[in-house]
Amino acid sequence: MSDKLSLIIPILNEEKNILPLTKKIIRYLKQIKYEIIFVDDNSSDNSKKKLNHLKNKYKFFRPILRIKKRDLTQSCFDGIRKAKYKNILIMDGDLQHNPKYIKKMFKIFITNKLDIVVGSRKLLHGKNKGLSEFRRFASIILIYLFRVFKIKTSDPMSGFFLFRKDIYLNNKKFFFGKGFKILADFLINSKQNLKMKDIPISFDRRFNSKSKMNFVILFTLIQFYFLSLAKQIFN
Repeated sequence: MSDKLSLIIPILNEEKNILPLTKKIIRYLKQIKYEIIFVDDNSSDNSKKKLNHLKNKYKFFRPILRIKKRDLTQSCFDGIRKAKYKNILIMDGDLQHNPKYIKKMFKIFITNKLDIVVGSRKLLHGKNKGLSEFRRFASIILIYLFRVFKIKTSDPMSGFFLFRKDIYLNNKKFFFGKGFKILADFLINSKQNLKMKDIPISFDRRFNSKSKMNFVILFTLIQFYFLSLAKQIFN
C-alpha cells in the first residue's frame, strides 16, 4: 500500500483559514509525502487569490477552482478524481478538524491495511469545543437514525476521514452524490465490505467562517436518508 497521501479540503469563503490550515498541515506532516487539494466551491471572497498564491509557492499545493453548482460532495469528488495518490483524506477547511490527528490516522490506516479510518467526534462523552449543544444533539439524532444501515462507525456524520481512492472508483455509480455527508454515502452505498476503524478526535471551534447548514442542505440530507432506506428495503 502506498504511504503517500492526498488531502482534499472543500471550502467556501474560507479566505482567512486557508493559510493557517496549510501551515498546520505542513507542521504536522513532516514525515509523510502528501499533496494538498483545496477545492474552492466558487467562493465570493478572496479565497481564489489566496489559493493561487500558495500554488505558486508550494509544489504540493494543487487547488481546484470550481465554477459549477455549489455542492460539497461534488467538490470532494472533483478532488478525489484529481488526486495523485491512492490514499485520500477529507477534512473541513474551517480549522474544526485539527491536522494533528492525521499522522495517527494514517499510521493506523497503513499498519492495519484498512479501507477507512474515521475521525470520530466525542458526541456522547467528552467536550467538543466546536459543537454547540444543538449541533451535538442533532448529530446524535442523525447517528441513531443511520444505525438502521448497520454502519461500522460511531460517527457516520463525520467530515474527517481517510480512505482508499479505489473505494470511490469502484462504487461511484452507486453514490447519492450530493449534499454534505459524503462519509455516510460511502458507507451505505459502497458495494463492498469495508474494513474500518474510528479514531476519537476533539472537534475544535470554527474560525473566521460560519456554518453552511441551511434548509436546502437539511432537505437534501433527509432525501438521502429515505432514498437509501428505500434502496435497502427493496433491493
